Amino acid sequence: MHGRLVGWRRNLAVLWLGTFIAGMGFSEIMPFLSLYVGELGHFTRGQLTMYSGLTYAVTFFVIAVVSPLWGKLADRRGRKLMLLRSSLGMAIVIGLMGFVHHIWILILLRFLQGLCAGYIPNASALIATETPKENSGTAIGILTTGYVSGNLIGPILGGVLAQIFSIRLTFIITGILLLIVFALSLFFVHETYRPNPQAQATRQGSLLSQFKNPTLIIVLLVSTMIIQMGNNSITPIISLYVQQLMHNVGPITVVAGIIAALPGISTLLSAPRLGHLGDTRGTGRILVFGFVFAILMYFPQGLVSSIWVLGLLRFMIGISDGALFPTIQTMLSKNTPRELTGSIFSWNQSFQALGSMFGSLAGGAVSNWFNYSGVFIFTALSLLLNFILVLFFIPELRHPWQPKA
Repeated sequence: MHGRLVGWRRNLAVLWLGTFIAGMGFSEIMPFLSLYVGELGHFTRGQLTMYSGLTYAVTFFVIAVVSPLWGKLADRRGRKLMLLRSSLGMAIVIGLMGFVHHIWILILLRFLQGLCAGYIPNASALIATETPKENSGTAIGILTTGYVSGNLIGPILGGVLAQIFSIRLTFIITGILLLIVFALSLFFVHETYRPNPQAQATRQGSLLSQFKNPTLIIVLLVSTMIIQMGNNSITPIISLYVQQLMHNVGPITVVAGIIAALPGISTLLSAPRLGHLGDTRGTGRILVFGFVFAILMYFPQGLVSSIWVLGLLRFMIGISDGALFPTIQTMLSKNTPRELTGSIFSWNQSFQALGSMFGSLAGGAVSNWFNYSGVFIFTALSLLLNFILVLFFIPELRHPWQPKA
C-alpha cells in the first residue's frame, strides 16, 4: 500500500511538471505565429490574415477529428503510451517549425501537430486511474494548475524569447522543452492500468440515445464550440492588432504575449469563485451572467485606440470564460450518466477544438473582408446568437433568479 501511495504521488509530481512545460510549450508560440507567417513570403494584408487563420485552424481541425479516436486507443493500450506519443511527436514537429521557409510547409507541420496532440487529457486520465479514489479529486485539481500555469506563462515567455532571440529559435527551444517532457514521462511515470474488454463491450447504441435529454446535451456542446470560436477568432489577428495599435514601434511580441495571457489570468482568478456562486446561487445565473458580460466586453475591443484599454478588456473576457466553460461542464456532468462521463467530455473537447478551428478561419476571413475591429463585432454577434439559442432550448434559464438550473 505504501508503494502505491509513493507511486501516485510521484506520478502527480512528474506529470504536474510535464503538463506545466507542455502547456507552456504549446502556448508560447501562439502570440507571434501570425508574425512568423508574415516572414515566410511577400503577402498582401488579405493573404496574411487568411494564411494566419488557416495556420491556426488546421491544428484544431485535426484535434477535433482524432481526439475521440486517441481516447479509445488510450483505453485499450494505456495512457502512458499516449503521453510518450504526444510529447515526442510535438517536440519533433514544433522544433521543425523553426526551419521552414514556405507557408505550406508550416501549415503541414501544424496539421501534424494536431495528430500529436493529447498530452494533457491523457495525463489527467492517468492520474484519475492511478490515484486512490479518496485522493483523486485533489490530485486532478493540482494537475490542472500545472497546465493552466504553463498556459499563462507560455505567451509571455514566447514573446520575450522571440524578442531576445528570434521567432525561429523560439520554436527550437519549445521543441527542446517538449523533449524534456518526453524524458520525464518515459522514465518517471508508472502505470498499472489494464484495459477491461468486458466494460467496453457493454456500451451499445448511439451516444445521444443514452441520455434523458439529448437536446440539452447538443445545445451545451454547440455552446462550447461557439464560445471557443469567439475566443479563437481573435488569435490569428491579436499580434497584428497589437502591432497596429503600437504603430509598429516597441516590443511587439512581448506585448502581444501579455495581451494573449491576460484572459487566462482572470479565468484562473475568477473560475473558482464563480463556480462556488453557481453551487450556492444556481448555475443558470452564472451562465446568463457569462454570456451577457462577454457580449458587452467584446463589442468595444474593436473600437479602442489604446493598448492599455485593449488589455483591460481582454482581462475582462477571462472573467466571462471563467463563468461560461466551467458552468457548461457542470451542466454536462449533471445531465450525463456516470458511465458516459468520459465519452461526453471527450466530445466536449472535440467541439472545443472545432470552435478553435472555426474561430481561426473566421478571424482571418472577417479581418480580410472588413478590418481587425470587425472580428470583435463578429464575435460579439456570434455570442449573442448563442445566448438566444440557449434561452430558447433551455427554458429554465429564462428565469435565472430561480436557484434551480
